[in-house]
Amino acid sequence: MGDPEVVATLALALVPGIGSHRLRLLLGAFGSAEAVLQAPHARLVALHGISRAAATAIRAVAPRDGERVLAQLAEIGARALLPADPDYPAQLVDIHDPPAVLYAWGEVSLLARPAVAIVGSRNHTAYGAEAVRLLAGAVARRAVVVSGMARGIDALAHTAALDVGGKSVGVLGNGFGVIYPAANGALYARMVEHGCLVSEHPPGERPHAGSFSRRNRLISGLARAVLVIEAAAQSGAIVTADAGLEQNRPILAVPGPITSPTSVGCNKLIQQGAKAALCAADILEEIGLPTGLNDTAVALATRRGADGGGGCVGRADGVGAAGIGAADAGDGVWAELRGHPGAPRRSNYANPRFPFS
Repeated sequence: MGDPEVVATLALALVPGIGSHRLRLLLGAFGSAEAVLQAPHARLVALHGISRAAATAIRAVAPRDGERVLAQLAEIGARALLPADPDYPAQLVDIHDPPAVLYAWGEVSLLARPAVAIVGSRNHTAYGAEAVRLLAGAVARRAVVVSGMARGIDALAHTAALDVGGKSVGVLGNGFGVIYPAANGALYARMVEHGCLVSEHPPGERPHAGSFSRRNRLISGLARAVLVIEAAAQSGAIVTADAGLEQNRPILAVPGPITSPTSVGCNKLIQQGAKAALCAADILEEIGLPTGLNDTAVALATRRGADGGGGCVGRADGVGAAGIGAADAGDGVWAELRGHPGAPRRSNYANPRFPFS
């Protein structure tokens, strides 16, 4: 038998349509999750934002539903973190719409360590793959690498961090027990053993419309800075950068060829004020970590620079030559980076070894 309040909270989190915002609303109105489960239908409906259908669904759940979730988590060695839990990531508390429940699987202590979010295109180029291998691998020697477990740049960032013996946190858009994309099965296993997977979705829940865009705020929220490596002008990586901007995280981008569609977003970010990331020192200094990296301040150019120590290796001419991006989007992250105070904000499955999907 788990803690009754945790059990009740997990049961409520299973109710369709009761996301983190409504769950916090219910907890604030009734004082505890246990009280919510015991509340009469009329009192639930009287609460603004709770429909009759939602109230009926709440009345239908029971503590045994939360116990079932705890049993599923225990079976694989995962945990459910509530905001009152000392292991709940402090940096998520103040973001917009923090998770009411954060499921964590792996080395939970990584959630408290300095971290950099590294995101980018699923359809990357060879240049992007090399950039993420160099930068993520170098950053991982000093900080945790956070990304979204998607194919492409995300998967390469996690892999590069683990390959150098570093640590990585993967933010899922689905529950534990569902591997998406299926090709990342081996990476999932490595992340559980040597890193940490987190999700705000209960075990066995498959991804759905909106789950990945909502995940992006957690990727940036868990990090102290956001690095974008190859991204189209309208992409999930740009949404993550936008979320990071709203959370007051430094935004960095790797410049790319002005002829490459996958570099349009990065070049535009730089054009509008994001910092160009040419080496690991550029990134680590943004999160307050030492940058005396003779061997790990890796740049994308091959010629070694003269500054040594904390500077970037290989600031060869042309490394940062980027500035032409997409047509002016006129809102969201572009306008925010220009400093416009009134700009609007944007805010195949496989389960090879999991027992409950």
